[in-house]
Amino acid sequence: MVIVGGGATGMGMAVDAASRGYEVLLLERSDFGKGTSSRSTKLVHGGVRYLEQGNLALVMEALRERGLLRQNAPHLVNDLAFVVPNYDWWEAPFYGLGLKLYDLLAGKYGFGESQILTREETLERLPTIKTEGLRGGVVYFDGQFDDARLLIHLAMTAAEHGATLLNYAPVTGFSRGADSFVDGVLAHDAESGVEFHAKARVVVNATGAFADDVRRLADPSAAPLLKPSQGIHLVFDRSFLPGDSAIMVPHTSDGRVMFAIPWLGHTLVGTTDTPLSAAVPEPMPQQQEIDFLLETAAQYLHHAPSRADVLSVFVGIRPLVGAGGANTAALSRDHTIHIDSTGMLTIAGGKWTTYRRMAEDGVNQAATLGRLPDLSCKTQDLKIHAYSDDAEWAGKIARAANLEMARTVEDCLARRTRTLFLNAREAVEMAPRAAAILAQELGRDAAWQQEQVRAFTELARQYQLS
Repeated sequence: MVIVGGGATGMGMAVDAASRGYEVLLLERSDFGKGTSSRSTKLVHGGVRYLEQGNLALVMEALRERGLLRQNAPHLVNDLAFVVPNYDWWEAPFYGLGLKLYDLLAGKYGFGESQILTREETLERLPTIKTEGLRGGVVYFDGQFDDARLLIHLAMTAAEHGATLLNYAPVTGFSRGADSFVDGVLAHDAESGVEFHAKARVVVNATGAFADDVRRLADPSAAPLLKPSQGIHLVFDRSFLPGDSAIMVPHTSDGRVMFAIPWLGHTLVGTTDTPLSAAVPEPMPQQQEIDFLLETAAQYLHHAPSRADVLSVFVGIRPLVGAGGANTAALSRDHTIHIDSTGMLTIAGGKWTTYRRMAEDGVNQAATLGRLPDLSCKTQDLKIHAYSDDAEWAGKIARAANLEMARTVEDCLARRTRTLFLNAREAVEMAPRAAAILAQELGRDAAWQQEQVRAFTELARQYQLS
């Protein structure tokens, strides 16, 4: 099985397929998780807004997968309390009842029991919340994680089960068998410059927001499956949300929920939903998205955040499956498996929380399509690779190069550590030191170091507002 795409879906399928005993090659055109999979809201959750939409099946599946992920990766997933602040009399009974249903749907996979809070209890959990008109709140529990860190641990898990993983290896074309179906990939190893051909019984397109591009590479006439939208996140100092609880705003002017979350010693606020005509590798925040998040946050935080307070802004693209209409916020986060006339399997949609279930479905279909032996899924109880993450900063950079396939300063400062996502200016200051460590570990020269620092500095400008 050849899997194209090294994000949550592709890596999840690599773990699933390899742990069953299939031979797996995964190819990623840049770095693992470069796209959407490192740019999420960092939540492992059932999706409260899908409950309101009446999509109980998706909520129940996500709640179950949330529980399995905490079970299999307790070193990467932690519980987080979310408070819905109440400013109108009807909000406590309305949201309280809805969140009791959320608890009920979670069943044995529950993370904690929701409850109605008094005004004083709400302020104790959220000391920086706006107090004018505050009546109280409702607290419920969901999960939180570091998306890029989980992805790297999944890569190590896949490798331990025999999968071969290559980043910086873009697929440039496909080979065809006697039946004209895709029977392999042509790829380019960007690090060595080697072109190679890998034959396979089945080729899986798991490239997220770029799935249609890969489909058109195999068949230029392929009709689009995706309707991409982007969501931005603003990162602030911890002082904006100094406690251990998050804020969940159930209704915003763009039809989404807004979260303000404590994450890695900072405050993360998101997200937006802006339809896009096409996916790009480095999406840019739009001015109205920034204004929307600042204005919405100001309605709930005692100290209204400004542009000057933003330490970093990052943007992700949702690979939503759908057609027609402009409201991407209303599109489901269910996943879709599509088999083109070329015989290539595309899996798209979904979200991080349900990556394991997506992967199971994808491997089941791929095995049938490729006429592979019928081997059962093992990931429901499969422990995800774990190791201590307490090395000092320079040690983490060296380990990233030697054990985690990091090849650039961006790999290290954006994904192996999260410095770029937490504080873009600080990341620029750290770039020369990171480049020096990487050069030593990878055997690169001074010119390579300088180019790495230049390229990273240019990229980091997109993560800064001023």
